Amino acid sequence: MTEQLKQFLKTSYTAYQAVENAEAFLLQNGFTQLDEGGEWKLVRGGRYFVTRGGSSFIAFRYGEGPYKIVASHTDSPCFKLKENAVQQSGPYARLNVEEYGGCILYSFFDRPLRLAGRVLRETENGVGAETFVSNFLVTVPSLAVHMNRDVNDGFKPDRQNDIEPLLCIGEKDLAELLGGNIGYDLYAVPDEEPYTSGADGEFLSSPRIDNLTSVYGSLLALADDACCGNCMIACFDSEEIGSRTRQGAAGDFLKSVISRISAPKSEIEALLSQSFLISLDNAHAVHPNRPEKCDPTNRPVLGGGVVIKGHAGGAYTTDGLTSAVIKKIFAKADVKYQTFYNRSDMRSGSTLGAISLTQASIPSADLGLAQLAMHAAVETMAASDFGELVKGLKAFFSSHIVMKTDGAEIG
Repeated sequence: MTEQLKQFLKTSYTAYQAVENAEAFLLQNGFTQLDEGGEWKLVRGGRYFVTRGGSSFIAFRYGEGPYKIVASHTDSPCFKLKENAVQQSGPYARLNVEEYGGCILYSFFDRPLRLAGRVLRETENGVGAETFVSNFLVTVPSLAVHMNRDVNDGFKPDRQNDIEPLLCIGEKDLAELLGGNIGYDLYAVPDEEPYTSGADGEFLSSPRIDNLTSVYGSLLALADDACCGNCMIACFDSEEIGSRTRQGAAGDFLKSVISRISAPKSEIEALLSQSFLISLDNAHAVHPNRPEKCDPTNRPVLGGGVVIKGHAGGAYTTDGLTSAVIKKIFAKADVKYQTFYNRSDMRSGSTLGAISLTQASIPSADLGLAQLAMHAAVETMAASDFGELVKGLKAFFSSHIVMKTDGAEIG
């Protein structure tokens, strides 16, 4: 399982490649692709998926009863190319980029970066989109310590000048490098080979652990034959920039799909009130060098299993009831779990769970894997935790869950 995860992490450079890889997985596992703009003819027991914008997808097993949904995101922090991206700087050409999401900027310097995303080309009938991965690497070079003697006392990169990847010596036409185009959504992304480390190979380090481990784990769980009822995974783009796009969790993608597959329409609200959504996005493990940054009593560790996340301010959607439901399901399946809260004097991060609920109001819990170096070019997790996540998601999809106002039926 670890080798397949490594391959997914490495080749899913952007949300566009993540969806492309997910499509291939789903087709290989008996899912039928639907056209969002076409007519849907669904058969009970069927497996289906639909994409939006080339960077988000929803896949489902069409069954009976309330929905069991796992939502995650396909995008990761990186650098996005602007229009007219090539900029001459003396004898060099650089790429004019802007930060996408909240990067740990210093971690992106002096690393192999690859251009990836999608390009738009003219067709006979208009414009067509194609995924794109460059056959060359670029890098963002650091300023030598001899020219910046204070670099180790505090480094604050200038986001306009310091993070521009070095493209070439001389001049280059970007359109020519891309094979001719009239538009693009391209990113400079880490192209580090995923690797295991630790005396027993217990750690896995890779770009995009946040949040492609959730995407791939949910795919594996949905393909399992033990799934029963209405099982669905919703993998959205744009979470790292607030989800406020058509293909993000704040768009109507989830609500639209549920509306199209639910009948009769008059019962959708009642059905959703009995359903359950897992918002799946990673959590911070206790950092070995900075343990004081973690909450005193909720301290996830690498290798400790799936993390259940809570927050009084609603950044995470978990409450006492939904936490108890997850704990019961996991305990029955012998899935290791732990809990996460931020320190009370630190600002919390957020994820797509609370945003999804503005479109489809469903009882929800926030879960994820414990990791280090979130939003760095290369992040680290425990390889064993991914197995616990997949086992937990399979247990969720194979359970009969009916949420009530004052409790839940779980079978």
